[in-house]
Amino acid sequence: MTNKDAPALVTGASSGIGRAIALCLSESGIPTWATARRPEALTELANAGCRTLELDVTDDQQAREAIAAVEAEHGAVGYLINNAGYQQPGHVEEIPLEAIQAQFDVNVFGLVRMIQLALPGMRARGSGRIINISSVGAMFSCPMVGIYHATKYAVEAISDALRMEVKPFGIQVVQIQPPGVRTRFISTGNDLLPDTGPDSPYATAKAAFAARTVEMEKTHVTPEVVAATVLNAVKAAEPKPLYRVGSQTHRTNVLRRLLPKRTYDGLLERALSEFIPEPLPGQ
Repeated sequence: MTNKDAPALVTGASSGIGRAIALCLSESGIPTWATARRPEALTELANAGCRTLELDVTDDQQAREAIAAVEAEHGAVGYLINNAGYQQPGHVEEIPLEAIQAQFDVNVFGLVRMIQLALPGMRARGSGRIINISSVGAMFSCPMVGIYHATKYAVEAISDALRMEVKPFGIQVVQIQPPGVRTRFISTGNDLLPDTGPDSPYATAKAAFAARTVEMEKTHVTPEVVAATVLNAVKAAEPKPLYRVGSQTHRTNVLRRLLPKRTYDGLLERALSEFIPEPLPGQ
């Protein structure tokens, strides 16, 4: 199976990064299967030449059927692009445990489910590439998005271990670390902010977070920049284990390596001071 013949399966392709990745791969001549929870959102990708499938990565049956469909036509998944994910914002104290569970179900357990289902076919073929969309948030954490960042830390750890585990079978594992991306990822996530009322000790911080993050989206990189990086990882004869996208991601990596943790925390606290609640009276 040549690289050109190897099929790519992209999760979370209905919009944003996933949609851009599917379009980019398909336009490059790679057989591309675009998947999403809402198949009606994939019409444009189907018209562009992608095969489309309904896939909620938390649904074991749908995941099995998606992998089986690709294997029935191509023998094995060539490139598994684990992109499906979302952001659950909120202060750790106030996010319901079931919402935290749902965040991990999609961002971590769904990713692992797809990997586990795709690996036997890749191993039998003696080749394959797993590309996990991580985040700049895998290198640090900050107020209001600790739970989301925890899922990206998990993706980082899983990817690093998996890379060594499957290397003997001719399978490669790649991580992509985008910075903020100009999509509705953040503003959609803000719809999930816990509604704890005006008496919450975090009420002011939450309002500031919702307002500022929507403005921040306007300065982020485009999904196409991330998609181009994924295409590089797909086409490379020997892909790098980690691709950092954009100056923000590279700058964060340098600062995290060079600065003591207390100093780095202080920088974040000053930059994101409005996301941190004011002390209670008398404290």
